[in-house]
Amino acid sequence: MVRNWLRWGMLPTFLIVVAPVAFLQADAVVDESFFNEELYPAMRRLECNLCHNDNGVASATQVEFPPLDAHGEQVTIFGLKLIDLVDRRHPEQSLLFLKPTNREEHTGGQRIKPDSNEEKLLLAWVNYLAGLSEEQVRQARAKIARAEALGLQALTVRRLTHSQYNRTVRGLLGDQSQPANKFPKEDFVRGFKNQLEAQGISPLQAEAYGKAAERLAVGAFRGGDRLGLIPGEPASATDAVCAAKFVRQFGLRAFRRPITDRETTLYTDLFQQESSRTSDFLAGARIVVEAMLQSPHFLFRVEQGAGTPVEQYEIANRLAYFIWDTTPDDDMLQAAKRGELSTVDQIEAAARRMLADPRARTSMEEFLAQWMRFDRVLTATRDRRRYGQFNSELAAAMVEETRQLFNHLVWEDKNFMEFFTADYTFVSTDLARLYDLPAPAEEYAKVDYPADSGRSGVLGHATLLLLTSKPSETSPTERGLFIRNHFLGQEVPPPPAGVNTVLPSITQEKPLTNRQRLDVHLNSAACSGCHRLIDPIGFGFEQYDAIGGFQEKMSLRIASNRYDDGGQRKPITIELDVDTSAYIQGIDDSAFATPKELGQILAQNETCQKCIVKQLFRYAFGREETANDQPVIDAILEDFRESGFRFRELIVSLVTSDLFLQRG
Repeated sequence: MVRNWLRWGMLPTFLIVVAPVAFLQADAVVDESFFNEELYPAMRRLECNLCHNDNGVASATQVEFPPLDAHGEQVTIFGLKLIDLVDRRHPEQSLLFLKPTNREEHTGGQRIKPDSNEEKLLLAWVNYLAGLSEEQVRQARAKIARAEALGLQALTVRRLTHSQYNRTVRGLLGDQSQPANKFPKEDFVRGFKNQLEAQGISPLQAEAYGKAAERLAVGAFRGGDRLGLIPGEPASATDAVCAAKFVRQFGLRAFRRPITDRETTLYTDLFQQESSRTSDFLAGARIVVEAMLQSPHFLFRVEQGAGTPVEQYEIANRLAYFIWDTTPDDDMLQAAKRGELSTVDQIEAAARRMLADPRARTSMEEFLAQWMRFDRVLTATRDRRRYGQFNSELAAAMVEETRQLFNHLVWEDKNFMEFFTADYTFVSTDLARLYDLPAPAEEYAKVDYPADSGRSGVLGHATLLLLTSKPSETSPTERGLFIRNHFLGQEVPPPPAGVNTVLPSITQEKPLTNRQRLDVHLNSAACSGCHRLIDPIGFGFEQYDAIGGFQEKMSLRIASNRYDDGGQRKPITIELDVDTSAYIQGIDDSAFATPKELGQILAQNETCQKCIVKQLFRYAFGREETANDQPVIDAILEDFRESGFRFRELIVSLVTSDLFLQRG
């Protein structure tokens, strides 16, 4: 059994030489090694990299830090690229100096204090870049461009996710038991369960694969060959010709490519050993199925890329597991065999046929469920004293509402940005009651919000409002964080170790709104840097309670100063006016006071539009995008925009890109 796997590649190396310039002190020499060894580590310590990356709050700026495991040349290139932020005639007026010191307004606040050692290091590098000759600048820019043009070549190995495993064995063996639901739970990384770094196999999971394979193999032949897996009628229990034909036929479907002669011999020998021992042809077939379902070639998708004999089978696999979340069917395997997945036009035609298949809807619903964290909604608990109407049925209705909106936009070719602006929704009777809407004519019928409603799109759905709340109260912090992470694609770092995150208590003498309680974070030097990026967003949702119902005022249930006969403090309810004025730090003209107003801002914002592309990119490729992927992402975003933000066209653009096809 495979325990782990390896991605490998070769990164380019190159040398950059520029003349060192001495200043500040007579013996102080500043060159590339100064940046790598002095300034860059200092910037990391100040956590500048947490915002200045493609998915950080400062993603729209010209400063994007290399990954944590970047080698020396990558760091050097990053240091040289900062020349674009230097005023070479007036270095002290450079944005590279003014921004992090907050002399010019900086989203991250004052990261570098005046007269600190970090300021001296930064100023040294600014002066160094400003002092480069025109020829040195030209050479540096040429090497930067050359470095950015070079990419990473890699063997891709991806394990079947639990949902893919369930659907694959259903396609292979007609099994409906969903065996992967009993496997160890998958981890969410960057919002999804299929990310490469979380796809190793633990000993516990390896054992689960073995048990599942045994059960599936037994079930496949219970009652004889009822599934028609055996090609023809075997002449005997040890019919080698029929056995080899079965091995090749089932192997093609299990491994999703033609099996090799060596594999055919290996599995045919195993088949005959078992059928000879038991005098039962089906026993041989059963052991082969069990063995193949534990093979790395079944559990993993190993892709060697363009130019290999199985290239078109790999394309078929890539298309099927992205668009259908399951194995390619016989028609796709035959198309690969005939060489009909060679051109972009052929692949686009195949993708459009696949999108017309009901399996595409199932796969995209899986994408939605992970993106919107339906798992957290379906397992949520609430304070029964405050939210007595909340139960598992209502949670399921919340999820279905969001699924209905998503499917309406995707499969009816609507503008997908209505995901944030839709002035309508799809509700059950219970949800209509929660939203104070008229009961629908039928369950999950389309209904319009009243003109004065603050709800719109998914931002008004109980799905989002529930999963970003606590069991007994709302959480502006969680709501703002969700918007940043899931709809703007920006990662906000967790609290530093040792920081006190406890909010002031609420008492009868001092009842406080969430805004007032969170002032402690916004006024704390240790907390404000991150909290001002998220809390001001969440304040705009404060008129929606912890299960998504509208509340004119904030209702607090607290212990009073009076006691009952048992000596317990009697609870009282206090209502407080709430201030829902909100904004998104880093986005101009982003003030809002309702989810509906926020929806308009997000729908028109390029960062949000690009985030949708990125979310689908991560789901399709099983990894985070890199700097080398940006031209592809930008091209897909342009296609998405030109299509009127139709989601199906976004899928087609992605699967016909050179990156998806591993070309160029």
